[in-house]
Amino acid sequence: MRLIYPQAKGASMRTAAEILAANGLSGLTGDWPVRSPLDGAEIARVPLTPPEAVPAAVARAQAAFAAWRAVPAPRRGELVRLLGEELRAAKAELGALVTLEAGKIVSEGLGEVQEMIDICDFAVGLSRQLYGLTIASERTGHAMRETWHPMGPCAVVTAFNFPVAVWSWNAALALVCGDPVIWKPSDKTPLTALATMRILERALARFGDAPEGLAQCLIGGAGIGAALAADPGVAIVSATGSTRMGRAVAPVVAARFGRAILELGGNNAMIVAPSADLDMAVRAIVFAAVGTAGQRCTSLRRLIVHDSIRAELVSRLKAAYASLPVGDPRAPGTLVGPLIDAAARDRMLAALAQARAEGGIVHGGEPVAGLPGAYVTPAIVEMPAQTAIVREETFAPILYVMGYTDFAEAVAMQNAVPQGLSSCIFTLNLREAEAFLGPEGSDCGIANVNIGPSGAEIGGAFGGEKETGGGRESGSDAWKAYMRRQTATVNYSAALPLAQGVRFDF
Repeated sequence: MRLIYPQAKGASMRTAAEILAANGLSGLTGDWPVRSPLDGAEIARVPLTPPEAVPAAVARAQAAFAAWRAVPAPRRGELVRLLGEELRAAKAELGALVTLEAGKIVSEGLGEVQEMIDICDFAVGLSRQLYGLTIASERTGHAMRETWHPMGPCAVVTAFNFPVAVWSWNAALALVCGDPVIWKPSDKTPLTALATMRILERALARFGDAPEGLAQCLIGGAGIGAALAADPGVAIVSATGSTRMGRAVAPVVAARFGRAILELGGNNAMIVAPSADLDMAVRAIVFAAVGTAGQRCTSLRRLIVHDSIRAELVSRLKAAYASLPVGDPRAPGTLVGPLIDAAARDRMLAALAQARAEGGIVHGGEPVAGLPGAYVTPAIVEMPAQTAIVREETFAPILYVMGYTDFAEAVAMQNAVPQGLSSCIFTLNLREAEAFLGPEGSDCGIANVNIGPSGAEIGGAFGGEKETGGGRESGSDAWKAYMRRQTATVNYSAALPLAQGVRFDF
């Protein structure tokens, strides 16, 4: 294992103070300490929003909604276009802050900001395409149509692993759909949220006449999220995080008949068939399992390999893992940065201990000496079966490898977990590929052929089934979750016929 240690400060090795200053965050004061996963050091303190301040924030959002819903959608899209422009100008600086606060390697930090830019582009076009339907009426002289209208304030609760992109998936769509946004970022990554709000403020200033309270950011712990979920003034709660968090949020929102968009746990698998291109599969496996230090909801966690090629593939993966540079994510060449904190490292080590107890053979998965953060080498674990620990999601670079002999067995194993986010198969067999994508194939919201489960494009709806929550964000028709549907019938005749031939004469 080659370790990368920073030797000198260069453009990519600026101090935390320099990166904060470049993002307009100098001089922050508050009670909440923010620590960088790069070394565990405190890099700032930020003020917290008390839960009792949530009703006032919701009231501001409600007032903004009364004005914003009346703005034509293409004009609302102009604000998102300006946000995209500001993000393009700030990409390097915001990307560096993502690396500092979330521990992503440089290209992934920049890639996250690019996701924000991409969804802005998508939403600007969408602002002129909030299409409804015309529907044939069974009654003479009647016209029926279906339209979509703004829904109301949208609370967006995000996680540390994508500290800004997930907000943008929601905010760009919500804003063009006519909904104000209240953001509750992870308390592990508040700085990137504050920097993003500075960027949005520049776009709002250029826009000129947006209502006050259209976009707000509330920094705090679970109490903020709980208050937003319970507030009847919040029409939509879009929450990204653990299944445990979803179980707490969903019943509260449902009890008041609000709308929830849930993006929860993933325990994503890849099936590698005998016909697979192994060179391509290895590249896909390593990125999907190791990228973002295994802290993506779409990270590859289970590898289901045909017994005829299992030994060869494991051998190739062990060699690939041995070559991965682990270290400070700002350093050139680093591919594996730190876990978010020591607690995440401890959970990874506990999962590996349980895997050993359940018959697993562990390769890697060791803390890296000499580095000040929670750095751990990625682990490959050969498992005798899909045991209890394999069925759990551990947010870390652990890849469980299991064998199969029959295609149907592989698909059944793929589906035999509580989560249902992303999945994939590597095969050159057309029948296997189409069966995997069919009704008896993968039960996940995302299913890929000859690419990994991670790295979704914004053009497609993102989300999953089962304990993943069923929500959809980003592309396709995910915008409909941020609007209310209305069916309208217009009688332009001089008669009043009833539907279904009902007569009611008096």
